[in-house]
Amino acid sequence: MTTALLSTADELHARVRRGRRAVVMTMGALHEGHATLIRTAREIAGRDGEVVVTVFVNPLQFGAGEDLDRYPRTLDADLKLAEQAGADAVFAPSVDEVYPGGQPQVRLSAGPMGERLEGATRPGHFDGVLTVVAKLLHLSRPDVALFGQKDAQQLALIRRMVRDLNFGVEIVGVPTVREADGLALSSRNRYLSPDERRTALALSRALFAGRDRHAAQEALRARAREVPSTHARAEALSAIGESRAAADAHAVATAAPGGPAAVRAAARQVLDEAGRVEPPLKLDYLALVDPSDFTEIGDGFTGEAVLAVAARVGTTRLIDNIPLTFGNLGAAS
Repeated sequence: MTTALLSTADELHARVRRGRRAVVMTMGALHEGHATLIRTAREIAGRDGEVVVTVFVNPLQFGAGEDLDRYPRTLDADLKLAEQAGADAVFAPSVDEVYPGGQPQVRLSAGPMGERLEGATRPGHFDGVLTVVAKLLHLSRPDVALFGQKDAQQLALIRRMVRDLNFGVEIVGVPTVREADGLALSSRNRYLSPDERRTALALSRALFAGRDRHAAQEALRARAREVPSTHARAEALSAIGESRAAADAHAVATAAPGGPAAVRAAARQVLDEAGRVEPPLKLDYLALVDPSDFTEIGDGFTGEAVLAVAARVGTTRLIDNIPLTFGNLGAAS
């Protein structure tokens, strides 16, 4: 299989389409996380479909002082990885091809959700992201587009844009790919020195600590719900030593702080410790949010949530997140 390298929309539009077209949008510097996206796209498109990978470093989403100029550009290596992962074509347009006549005067607005978390730290970032994603969707005309869940807020905004503006495309989120030590794969990881990389592991460790605290609390509450409701049943269980275990579980579940507050506290403890090492981690935010609008969830929340973190280590800014599910934590009947 030979992957075609295309640089203009006319070249892309001239391709004969058979079956479904699946598009993976990237800024290049491809790694195994991108390869996973491409392989997933290949599965979705099928043997008769087409997988297109876009490679474009979008200037609209970089703010003043950010790393636009030093963002890695490795097109030859990107083309090789895309080919190995199963892409039919790599669409790598120039800035002039995407924005003829200069930066666009008309842009999409990410709205209130785009002003939270990443948007608060990087004003205008998501307006630039949505503008280029909209343009690339129009240029590539896919049936389905795939994005990584590591950029959870971006994924949520793209889904909202597609729904609100009636884009005729399916959006698929693909789980975050991690290195063996837990660090989420990112093109910016290459900026980290060995010492900085060790500090950066605190991001994933904090998320896992929050996840584990939540899982432990849920297990305790589930055990507490098994406490027998009748005296006769309690006496029967006592004979085999289970009533004490159930009572202990009930006591711990009742006394220990649980829910979102406990998740945040467990994660923050790890991050606070990382802020005291050398080189230190400098936290931008830790948030536990509703993925529908990226607002913080309260203690009574039930449903899907995202635990998200962003921090700087040295001059490199990294983000990460994990999904969590909060069930009905009411008292046992």
